[in-house]
Amino acid sequence: MKAIVYREYGSADVLKFEEVPQPTPADNEVLIKVRAAAVNPLDWHMMRGVPGFVRLFAGLQKPKRTRLGGDMAGDVVSVGTAMSGLKPGDGVFGAVDGAFAEYVCAPASLVALKPNNMTYEQAAAAPIAGLTALQALRDKAKLQSGQKVLINGASGGVGTFAVQISRWMGAKVTGICSTRNVDLLREIGSESVVDYTREDFATGDERYDVIFDLVGNRPLAEFRRVLHPTGVFIACGGGGPETSAGRLLAGMVKQLVQGWFTSQRLVGILAQRKKDDLELLSKLMASGDLVPVIDRRYPLSEVPQAIRYVEAGHARGKVVIAVA
Repeated sequence: MKAIVYREYGSADVLKFEEVPQPTPADNEVLIKVRAAAVNPLDWHMMRGVPGFVRLFAGLQKPKRTRLGGDMAGDVVSVGTAMSGLKPGDGVFGAVDGAFAEYVCAPASLVALKPNNMTYEQAAAAPIAGLTALQALRDKAKLQSGQKVLINGASGGVGTFAVQISRWMGAKVTGICSTRNVDLLREIGSESVVDYTREDFATGDERYDVIFDLVGNRPLAEFRRVLHPTGVFIACGGGGPETSAGRLLAGMVKQLVQGWFTSQRLVGILAQRKKDDLELLSKLMASGDLVPVIDRRYPLSEVPQAIRYVEAGHARGKVVIAVA
């Protein structure tokens, strides 16, 4: 089978489109024929081995795992002897390691049934970004109906999910984006939109119960100024490949220290792969409450180009890989 392989850290030039052995599922796994995958910032973090602490678990000198990709949708081909609940022919999606390939193996805990009304590309766009948005708003913010949410980077991969999930939870959403994405945010449920090229959220009179920062391009003090005294600020991401580990660490330490001296909650989010949450995303897509936004499509052989585009930081929604 064909797959994207990398054996050293670096730019997208280290990615190779190669023939590799087709995997065989373990007793507790399913073999999936991948129909579509999706690109996440996690991919270029792993590809480059940045920030440096990524290498503590990914491999100090070179990657321990040579396969890339974390989001996929496809069809179950075969199941392990200890598997139940899934059968050959089932359409599934999930957060699966090594997704940039024609076939992949995964435990049942990392996949859920694909909604019939979603294409493979739409379903592949949902896992990591959808889980991040859901767990940030539900678990970290404990978002309640009627509360006001400000999402910085609302037109990006996680942002477009966060807008729709906030709306589904009954919140009043304000999204921050550039001029070209204003209409998109309104279409997916943002009640208010701040065009950062024309206005500055930090100088306004509005106060928010929850702020979800997906960009990391503004000082924490500016966000805290417009955050309710008992509100929640959630940081996720922050910067591109050029951002140093020192800068990221300094930002985290500053947020932690300030959190000790305020009634505002200042937290971060690292999504966890949970089957129950994947199944909830599936239900929301099936009901039409959640529709993944897709910016661009690339074939499997052009994953390097797709990652370069995501690294640039201007994707509207998700970038997907059409595999089969």
